[in-house]
Amino acid sequence: MRWKLEGGDGQESLFAADVEHHVGRGEYRGMEFLQVRAQRIINTLPKSGRLPFRHTINAYRGCTHACAYCADGDTPVLLANGRTKRLADLRIGDEIVGTEVVGRYRRYVATTVLDHWSVTKPAWRVRLDDGTDLITSGDHRLLSNRGWKHVTGTEQGHLCRPHLTRNNRLLGPGRFETEPKGGAEYRHGYLCGMIRGDANVACSTRGTRQRVHRFRLALVDPEPLERTRTYLDDLGVPTTSFLFQAATPTRKELMAIRAQATAHVHTILDLVRWPDHPDEEWSKGFLAGIFDAEGGCNPSLRIANTDQEIIDRITEALHRLGFRYVVEQQRGRPLFSVRLLGGLPEQLRFFLLTDPATTRKRSILGRAVKNSPSRRVTSIEPLGIDMPLYDITTGTGDYIADGVISHNCFARPTHDYLGLDIGEGFDRQIVVKVNAVERLRAELDPRRWCGEPIAMGTNTDPYQKAEGKYHLTRGLVGALAEAGNPFSLLTKSTLVLRDLDLLVEASARTEVSVNFSIGTLDEEVWRATEPGTPPPRKRVEALAKLREAGVRCGVLVAPVLPGLSDTAGSIDDVVSAVTAAGTSTVSGGMLVYLKPGVREVFLGRLATTHPELIPRYEALYPRTYAPKAEQQRVSALLDESIARHRGVRVAVRANRATGHLSAPEPSPPPPPASTQLGLGL
Repeated sequence: MRWKLEGGDGQESLFAADVEHHVGRGEYRGMEFLQVRAQRIINTLPKSGRLPFRHTINAYRGCTHACAYCADGDTPVLLANGRTKRLADLRIGDEIVGTEVVGRYRRYVATTVLDHWSVTKPAWRVRLDDGTDLITSGDHRLLSNRGWKHVTGTEQGHLCRPHLTRNNRLLGPGRFETEPKGGAEYRHGYLCGMIRGDANVACSTRGTRQRVHRFRLALVDPEPLERTRTYLDDLGVPTTSFLFQAATPTRKELMAIRAQATAHVHTILDLVRWPDHPDEEWSKGFLAGIFDAEGGCNPSLRIANTDQEIIDRITEALHRLGFRYVVEQQRGRPLFSVRLLGGLPEQLRFFLLTDPATTRKRSILGRAVKNSPSRRVTSIEPLGIDMPLYDITTGTGDYIADGVISHNCFARPTHDYLGLDIGEGFDRQIVVKVNAVERLRAELDPRRWCGEPIAMGTNTDPYQKAEGKYHLTRGLVGALAEAGNPFSLLTKSTLVLRDLDLLVEASARTEVSVNFSIGTLDEEVWRATEPGTPPPRKRVEALAKLREAGVRCGVLVAPVLPGLSDTAGSIDDVVSAVTAAGTSTVSGGMLVYLKPGVREVFLGRLATTHPELIPRYEALYPRTYAPKAEQQRVSALLDESIARHRGVRVAVRANRATGHLSAPEPSPPPPPASTQLGLGL
């Protein structure tokens, strides 16, 4: 497991010691608790994240082997900065590349790693015609020219699902190259390309006696300037940094480095001499340096220069590394441009193989995912061994693994939202951060913490069954109350009433909100779609008791299920009940969305409980989301019901500033005719 496999290579582990296994007894029979000591308890997401909160706490996590989609830890994953990192080395908060359908096209976008874990499972190898070997679990899903496909499956039985076959083609930006070693030859090549491309080096005579030696390099981007400074310093050539040009309304700031000692300038001149027999490492460094100095990619990758000798050296290096190119000359100007052929796959290969320093120039964000060139599957075979495999949860639900688009595990976040048990172990094996309260008190130290809002229940329910045994959420609420730190809770459990005294105390000191997810009051629908959760009417009763005690509460009317809870009567029943119970806000009205992986589990269950609805769902959900018109119909039903009961509807995304999942209590409530906001999930 992750906390036992990591740490020996200098990487930070999530947990401080080995796991302690405790088998549940009595009411916890059939469960296994994996007790760990967390290194940290407050998780901070990047400011660019799309969630309505930046700081979260999850004292419990589902079993690591509940994930369905796992890959070998050595699998390279594409980062948002254009570089790669081993899957095993990713950390929560890392910015990576995922995909998202924008308009008519799927495009590469930046996304955030929200979770990361490991599990030991039987390993399979998927081999592609370009020689790539993908080591994954049999449940892993990859995007092919015929949609998302599991690595393995059958034509019938419980493993009947879309799965890869030979000749399927996988989509993605293309095979990842190994990044350069960065040794002496690479560094010499980089300095040659950068200095010849953009620096000023002079040895001249002033008057009749004085010889002037000067080296100067001025750049807009700090990364190549810093790399050049570091490489020169390592070779015994110290440089001085200075402001070359201040920023203006139309120009960016230019920083520069310089050296003026005679010996240092002569060393630089020796470094930029053309080698008689350049090797591949020198060629990689040279291409990276000249690209940082004179190149760009928008959308074609080009390197321009007026020096024919430099152009010749660029083409020789490209040829040596197996790239195709054309040389073009601008009309009426002695400016030559070397343009790389092969589109995005070759551009990405160039970036990874040569490793330019300028991040903005090597980004693929916003580029469209194209069918060509796809990578053909030539074999799918079991390795016959169990291996440590890794998985992540991302904001987009996917990531780029060794050049192909790979689905991540969405079991845990969708489990909490849909009430589905994805993976048999998710409810059976629970990771318990036994030192969560201790860590929180330390991390809330005002010398290190600025008092920003914290959300609980973003990953797993803070009042799940394990809380009855460990009381960690109660301790966390108490610590937050003592510190006067604002927080919110999202739950489906009535166990929250156990902590009513603490919630009242906390509400008197800071902003607190408790939010219930209630998609229906129909007990038949609840039993079929939310097994293992308290009945919805019990949640309404819990809400009423919290409101009576003065605790602010909100209700998320979700998920709404077509054919089961999408009628005006069903929605009105929920709004009427929670409004009467005193809810501060009502939001939601979103039809269930069925991401790949969740879709199979959900429809499998629906086929058992309501087989007559399967044709309707297949028609409504050719993709993840129901048609816009159907969503608007349901949203309008919620608006009408709220207006009748004078409730207040808010959008979750409106609360990013406070971190709460519900907005502050409105005063006064809007009139029935006002326009209501939609839920931004």
